[in-house]
Parts: sequence; C-alpha cells; structure tokens
Amino acid sequence: MTNEDILVRPIVTEKSSNLMALGKYTFRVPLTATKPQIRRAVESLFKVGVVSVHTEHVHGKVRRQGRTQGQLPDWKKAIVTIEPGKTIEFFEGA
Repeated sequence: MTNEDILVRPIVTEKSSNLMALGKYTFRVPLTATKPQIRRAVESLFKVGVVSVHTEHVHGKVRRQGRTQGQLPDWKKAIVTIEPGKTIEFFEGA
C-alpha cells in the first residue's frame, strides 16, 4: 500500500475542526492500515512530525428503504497529533 492509499480522505466536521486547533487532524483510513503505516504516510505526504496516532474502528450504520434493510460498510478513523507549532496546509481552507 502506498502513502496515498493509506490516507483515503480527511474528515472535516465541527468536532474535527475544533481538534485542529490542538494540532490533531482526522483522516479516514483503510481497515487494514496500522498506526506505523499511518504515521509514515502523514510524515511523508505533509512533511510534519507525528507525535501520536489514535485509531478507531467505526461500525457501519443500518439503513432502511421501505421494507428492505441494509448496512453501510465499516471503516476506520485515525486521529493524528502533530508536533506543536506545526500545521497541515491542506486543512487551512476547511
């Protein structure tokens, strides 16, 4: 897996925007991604030092359409803490 494959997309919500002020950035990652892989991907793509990586397995929600019921796929969220005083410019416009 390449670094571009590990960071699927950023998660920009009100809660994650508040965490950005603390130097914590949130990404959606594949279920098979490990913390060392996520650390290397962020460090190489954004040229910042990573202090810690926290991951969370998010279960897919159950959705209904009429009598039919289905489930959205499970996914993994990574909250990456970077060095104090550094920022990721990718998120500045969000």
